[in-house]
Amino acid sequence: MVETVRIGVTGTGGLGTHVLRELDEVDGAEIAALADISRESLSRAAETFGVADDHCYDDHVAMLDAEDLDGVVIATPHALHYEQTVAALDRGVDTLCEKPLCIDLDRARDLVRRSDEADATLMVGYQRHLMPAYRRARDELEIQTGDPQFITAEVTQDWIANQRGSWRSNPDLSGGGQLYDTGSHLLDVVLWTTNLVPVSVNAQMLFADDERRVDKQAALDIQFDNGAVATVAVSGDVPTVREHFHVWGPEGGFYVEGDDWSTRDLTYIDADGEESEPPLDAYDAPTKAAAFVRVVRDDAEPPAKPRDALKVTAVTEAAYESATTGRRVDIDLGDFE
Repeated sequence: MVETVRIGVTGTGGLGTHVLRELDEVDGAEIAALADISRESLSRAAETFGVADDHCYDDHVAMLDAEDLDGVVIATPHALHYEQTVAALDRGVDTLCEKPLCIDLDRARDLVRRSDEADATLMVGYQRHLMPAYRRARDELEIQTGDPQFITAEVTQDWIANQRGSWRSNPDLSGGGQLYDTGSHLLDVVLWTTNLVPVSVNAQMLFADDERRVDKQAALDIQFDNGAVATVAVSGDVPTVREHFHVWGPEGGFYVEGDDWSTRDLTYIDADGEESEPPLDAYDAPTKAAAFVRVVRDDAEPPAKPRDALKVTAVTEAAYESATTGRRVDIDLGDFE
C-alpha cells in the first residue's frame, strides 16, 4: 500500500491549479489544504479538488499552523516566495516553491543557508530538470561536447499581451518582466545543464512600461569562468512559443528544441558534423507534482535545488542592472559557486 502524504497548496491561480491537477493524479498524494487571498480562486479550487471549507485559508502561515502537512506547494507571486518558504522551512515542512525562488540575491543566499540547516527539503519548480532531453544532454555533456565553449538559448511567446493587468506585469510582485518569468526557466537550463559558473553579463532589454521595470524582450551576453560565452534571448512579444538550447565544445555539440509547452527533442552533432537523435526512453518523465511527492514520501533528491535557483537569481539581477546602467556587470555567487 502506498503511503499517503498530505500536501497543502498556497496559491490557487493558474499555476497553482496546474500543480493541483498534477497532484490529483499522483497515487498516494492527498490535497489536504489550500490557501489564497482570493476567496473566489480559493472556493473554485476547493470545489474542483474536494477540499472542505475548514481546510481552506486566506493566509499561508495560518494554513501551516493549523494543518498537519507533510509538504507544501508555493505557487504565489514571485515577491512572496521568500517569506512563505521561510515559514514552511521553519516548521519543518518539505516545500516545493515555484520559480524563481526569490527576486533578491541576498534572500536567495539566505534560503540556500536555511535549506542546508532545515529539517525539511526545498525543491524549486524548474520542470525542465524532469525532461528527458535536458537530462540526457546534461548527463552526457562531457562526452558529447567536452568543455562547453559556445552556447545559444532562446525562448519566445506572446507573454506581454497575455499578462497585461496580471500580477506578472506588476514588478513589485513579479520582480520584472519576461526575463523573471519564462526567461527564468531558460537561464536555469543554461546554468544547470552545463554546470558552468557565470562571471559577468551584459544585457539589453525592451521594456513595456515607462518606468523600465517590465521587460518584454531581453538579450544577454554571459561570460563563464572557463572562457565560454552564451547568448540568451527571451521575447514575450511574438505570437508563438518556441524554445532552443544549443551547446558546442571541442568534441561536438547538441541541440534541444521544441515548441509550445510539450516535450523537447535532442539532437547530437559529432566533431565531423554528423547528426544523431539519441533515445530518451531510459529516462522517466514525472510531473513536477509527482517528483515532489517522491521528495516528501521517499526522501528523494529534489530535481531542482536551491543552489540552482540562486545562480538564476544572480544572473537575472545582474542582467537587470546591466540593462538599466548600460554596462557589463559582474555576477557575485559568493560562497555558492
